[in-house]
Amino acid sequence: MVESSNEIPVAGHLAINAPPGTNRVWIFVILVTAAIAISYFDRQTLPVAISAIQHSIPLDNQQFSWLQSAFLIAYAALYVGGGRLLDVVGTRRGFIIIMLWWSIACAIHGLATSFGFLLAARFLLGMGEGGGFPAATRVVAEWVPLHQRSTAMGIINAGTAVGSVLAPPLIGIVLLTSGWREVFFASGAIGIAWVIWWSISYKSSATVSTSTPGTGTLSQPQSFIDLVSMRKVQVLVFEKFMSDSAWYFYLFWLPKYLYDVRGFDVKHVSYFAWIPYAASGIGSFLGGWLSSKLLSDGRSLNFSRKFVLGLSASLMPVVMLVPHVPVAWALLLFSIAFFCQQSWSGLIMTLPADIFPLSSVGSIAGLIGFGGAIGGAIFGAVAGFLLNHGFGYGALFMIVGTFHLIGFLAILLLGGRIQAFKTADLLSIGYQA
Repeated sequence: MVESSNEIPVAGHLAINAPPGTNRVWIFVILVTAAIAISYFDRQTLPVAISAIQHSIPLDNQQFSWLQSAFLIAYAALYVGGGRLLDVVGTRRGFIIIMLWWSIACAIHGLATSFGFLLAARFLLGMGEGGGFPAATRVVAEWVPLHQRSTAMGIINAGTAVGSVLAPPLIGIVLLTSGWREVFFASGAIGIAWVIWWSISYKSSATVSTSTPGTGTLSQPQSFIDLVSMRKVQVLVFEKFMSDSAWYFYLFWLPKYLYDVRGFDVKHVSYFAWIPYAASGIGSFLGGWLSSKLLSDGRSLNFSRKFVLGLSASLMPVVMLVPHVPVAWALLLFSIAFFCQQSWSGLIMTLPADIFPLSSVGSIAGLIGFGGAIGGAIFGAVAGFLLNHGFGYGALFMIVGTFHLIGFLAILLLGGRIQAFKTADLLSIGYQA
C-alpha cells in the first residue's frame, strides 16, 4: 500500500530563511566528505600495514583484536563526548579540535616500538575520530533542506569509501618505497592540512532555528537523561550496535582475512582490497539518493527512509557465502555487503537531523555512534578470541550476516514512525514515540 505524505513538510526542525547559494552548501558537504575520507584512511593504516608492522612488533590475532577494541572503545566514548562538544561550542570550532587531535594521534603510531605503544596510539586515534560523524550530521542539519538531506549524508558517508579505497594502494606504495612508520606520519600531515582548509572555508549558519517553526525555542541541548529515555533513541542506538558490529569486523578484518586465508601479500591487497570499499561508496550515494527521490516523489519521510533501510538489510546475509566461493566471487560478495552496509549507514546517520532539533543533533548522533562503536569493539574482541580458539572465519561470517536484519526488525517493531519531534515532545521527560 502506498503511504501518503501527510507529515510536516519541513521535518528537520530548521527554519532556513533565505539560505545561502546552493554552491556554498555543497562546498561544505564536500569539505566534510573529505574529512570523513581522511578519518577512514587513518583508521585503515594499521590493518593495511599490519603485515609490515609485524616484522618489527610481533602481534597475534588476539592482540590485533585488542588494538581495534582500543580504538573503538575510545571512539565510542568520544562519539558521545564529541557530539556534546559540538552542540556546546559549535560545528566550526568543534571540528577543528577533533581533527587536530586525531591527526596528531595518527602520526604518533609511527613512533611505536611495542604493542603497548600501539595500543595507546590507537586509543588516542579513536578519541579524536569519535566526533567526526556527529560533526557531519550537524553540518547537514545546519545547511541542507529536508528533501536533500539523505543525498548529502550519502555523499558524506561515501567519504568512508574514498578513504578506504585510497588506503590499500597508497599505503602499499609507501610500504614498498619507504616503511610502515612513514605511512602514519603522512596520514597525520594530511589531516592537519584539512584543518587549515576548514578554518578558512567554513562558517556556521546564522539562518537556522534550533526548533521546529511554531513550536517554541529549544536553544540549549537536552540532558542525556532526557534523550536516552526516548524509545526512538534507544532503538537507533541498538540498531547501530548491531549493524556496526558487522561493519567494523569487515573494515578491520578484511585485509587480515585476505592475508591469512586467501594467501594475499601486500601487493595483492593493494591491487584488490579497494574493490569492496569502492562499492561501499556507490551504495552510500545511491541509498541516500533513492531515499531523497522517494521523498521528492511524495512518499512520507517514514516510508522513504525505511524502504531503503529494509532493502539494504535484506542483502547483507550474502556475506555468509564468502568462505565457500573462489576469491573473485568472495570479493564480489564483500562488495555487495559493503554497498548495502553504507547505504544503510548513511540513512541511519541522517535520522538525527530528520527527527531532532539542531540543539540536540550532535548529542543524538553521538549516542547512536556510541552504540555502533561499542558493538564493533565487543564483536572485534569476540572475533579475535574465536579465531585464536579454533573457529574459522566461516563461523564469523555466519554470525555477522544476521546483524543488519536484527537491527531492521528493531526499527520496524519498536522504532515507531520516522517523523519530526516537536519541541514540546522533547521537553516531556520520558516521552516514548
